[in-house]
Amino acid sequence: MSRAFVKEDGPAPDEDPPERPVSANPNYVTPRGARLLQETEERLVVELSGLSGAQDEPARRRRKRELERDLRYVRARLETALLVDPASTPKGEVRFGARVVLRRDDGAERALRVVGEDEADEGGELAAWTGPFVSALFGLKPGQSLEWDAGAGAERWTVVSVETAS
Repeated sequence: MSRAFVKEDGPAPDEDPPERPVSANPNYVTPRGARLLQETEERLVVELSGLSGAQDEPARRRRKRELERDLRYVRARLETALLVDPASTPKGEVRFGARVVLRRDDGAERALRVVGEDEADEGGELAAWTGPFVSALFGLKPGQSLEWDAGAGAERWTVVSVETAS
């Protein structure tokens, strides 16, 4: 058979998948983020236990190695987690755990909650504290603004409200 018809994407059945990179930033987590990491660890352990005897089938062996890699990552994140209770952060300013409503000069609004890296959802409301836009907001209070160049020209974002968990 020609090599042109052999799928070469991903690791071969007997190769370990590449490790998931662990951020060099402090691993701040909200109470929800810590709970999600713990639930992920539990789910991975259960799924791994269901793959005992996976040595015979290449696909099961590969899946087992992926789960083991993911479990190492989650456990590393749990070991380094620094729980931040949003209720203990300064009130009325953008900080870790806060929910922030912003308004751009054209009237568009965006809400975001400042969370840990593992809890963030790309493009959603849960924004990692390490993101450049979010970290530039730190310390701002309602009524204060940030000039931000999003690549298509500068935008002015004004903090409308800041809520912290109680």
